[in-house]
Amino acid sequence: MDNGDVQVFTGHRIQHNMARGPGKGGIHYHPDVTLEEVKALAMWMTWKCAVTGIPYGGAKGGVNCQPKTMSEKELEAVTRRYATEISIIIGPDRDIPAPDVNTDERIMAWIMDTMSMHRGFTVPGIVTGKPFSVGGTLDRTGATGRGVTIVAREAASKIGLSLKGARVIVQGYGKVGYAAARLLAEQGCVIVAVCDAAGAVYSEKGIDPEALKRFSEANGTMAGYGEADAMPRSDFLQTPCDILVPVAIESQITKHNAGDINARLIVEGANGPTTPEADPILRERGIMVVPDVLANAGGVVVSYFEWVQDTQQYFWDLDEINRKMESILVNSFNDVFRRSQEQKIGMRDAAMDLAVGRVAEAIRSHGLYP
Repeated sequence: MDNGDVQVFTGHRIQHNMARGPGKGGIHYHPDVTLEEVKALAMWMTWKCAVTGIPYGGAKGGVNCQPKTMSEKELEAVTRRYATEISIIIGPDRDIPAPDVNTDERIMAWIMDTMSMHRGFTVPGIVTGKPFSVGGTLDRTGATGRGVTIVAREAASKIGLSLKGARVIVQGYGKVGYAAARLLAEQGCVIVAVCDAAGAVYSEKGIDPEALKRFSEANGTMAGYGEADAMPRSDFLQTPCDILVPVAIESQITKHNAGDINARLIVEGANGPTTPEADPILRERGIMVVPDVLANAGGVVVSYFEWVQDTQQYFWDLDEINRKMESILVNSFNDVFRRSQEQKIGMRDAAMDLAVGRVAEAIRSHGLYP
């Protein structure tokens, strides 16, 4: 550490299933990182890649630390040590890490550089989510929010909901929440309520996503934003709307509040915002839920594009990236919706049925060694 002390950090890298291709999954830095959590997130990535048809398996990583209290030098030391420890199991054709909670393109660049030093040559495909200057792709940071918008549009059309004038509430206003709010507003939606960890705001006439972002960045929170009314965070999910986009943390919609949700459509931008007990309640009430493994898959889709570009050393413009992502997500949504209708099951069960089936098919095709 900067003060000369030696501190030991515990890190994990889990590879859940790689029958369909190299492992893929982010790395997060947080004091609450546990082995069990990383295992669960790795499994989530297996299904997310399978449901979108991306030729990856599921993996995930994490380091138990408090990055917000660490200097840049300390973060770099932890990152390079962690990269060295997992170096024997990651690689462009083995397992490709990416950013996640409290990690970013700078940390990915450190991992790439560490691995390149080990190999003796530059290995841009070792991670995704890198800076554009060292092999990153255009619009990686906004990809998940763009994906949320695409599947929201597709889902709205299935329930006869026009996005023009649709009332939207967004829970969580980080990179994904902001991108989703901005892009949905561009589609004609009215963002009536937004919340973050510190507060929530509501405006009947609509909230300007750009202005709210500027205020939030300047003040560290949206609390006190003068162009909207403050509201209790405890009441946020019950706000009347057409589309609810939970982009915060897991287990926000539970059996205790699912009966009070006032939305026609829920698009899960976060991982696991709805508990298993809440799902049947929402379905019985006629609320369509687009599950996380489909709704927030835009990030892994564009990560896949970055890996492809790095591998072939040929980079695409933003229009091509967005066009290819839209094609994959629209096709994936239609696959899941069709399975839902054919089997008369909810969208989450349909997505899992499809994803698990694809992984099982790959395992059957591989056979067992020896």
